[in-house]
Amino acid sequence: MREALIWSLVWIGTALAFNVLIWWTRGAQSAEEFLLGYVIEKSLSVDNLFVFLMVFSYFRVPSAYQHRVLFWGILGALVMRGLFIAVGVALIRKFHWMIFVFGGLLIVSGIKLMVQKDHPVDPNSNPVVRLFRRWFPTTDDLHGASLFIVESGRVLATPLFVVLLVIESSDVVFALDSIPAIFGVTNDAFIIYTSNVFAILGLRSLYFLLVGMLDRFHHLKPAICLVLVLVGVKMLLTDVFPISSGVSLVIVGSILAAGVIASLVSPSHQSKQAVE
Repeated sequence: MREALIWSLVWIGTALAFNVLIWWTRGAQSAEEFLLGYVIEKSLSVDNLFVFLMVFSYFRVPSAYQHRVLFWGILGALVMRGLFIAVGVALIRKFHWMIFVFGGLLIVSGIKLMVQKDHPVDPNSNPVVRLFRRWFPTTDDLHGASLFIVESGRVLATPLFVVLLVIESSDVVFALDSIPAIFGVTNDAFIIYTSNVFAILGLRSLYFLLVGMLDRFHHLKPAICLVLVLVGVKMLLTDVFPISSGVSLVIVGSILAAGVIASLVSPSHQSKQAVE
C-alpha cells in the first residue's frame, strides 16, 4: 500500500510537471487543455480498475502476478489509444461534423452507464476470449508468471494470458468513451495522446492503492457519468456556445470532487458492512 501510494504520487507529480512544461513551451491554453484531458481520462480510468479487480478475482490471480498482467495491459493500451487517437484526429479534421457524432455518443454512453446495473464479469462470454480458445490451446491452471508454456511439444497459453486478453479487450470498450471525451477538450493530437499516456501510466499503482477501497467510492460513478454527458453537450454546442478549457476544468473538477466527498460522507451499505 505504501509503495503504491508513493508511485501514484510520483506519476501524478510527473504529469503536473509535464503540464508546467507545456505551459512554458506552448502557452496557457495548451496547459489548460492537457490538465482537463488528464483529469477526465484519469477519472474514466476508475471504471477500468473495477474490471481489473473482478477479472483478477474471477481467475484467482495472486497479487504477485497481477503486476505482470497490468504491465503488459498498460503497454497494449498505450498502443491502441495511439491508433484510436490518430483515426479520431484524422476524422475530425476532415469531417467537422464528426465532433457532433462523438458528442452524441458521449451523452448516450453517460446516460447508459448511469442507468445500467453492475453485472459480474464473465470472461468466458468475452468474444475475444472465446475466439482465442477456439483456435489456441490453453491450460486450466496458472504456471507462475508465465503467459505461455511448452508442454509435450505444444505451445499453450496460460490463464494469465487469458486475463490479459480480457483486460485488453475491455480497454478497447472503455476507449470508445474516453477517446471521444478528450476530443471535447481539444483537437491537438499531441495534447490528446500525452494526457492519455500520463493517465494510463499511473493506472497500475492506482489499482494497488485503491484495490481495497473501490467499493467506498460509490458516488463517483454518477459523477463520471455526469462528466461524460456534460462533455458531450459541450461538443454539441461547440459552434454555438463554445466553453473555454478553464471553465470546463473547474466544472469537471467540482463534479468529481463532489462525487468523492459524497462517497466518504455517505458510505454505501457494502462499505458499512466492511467497516463493521
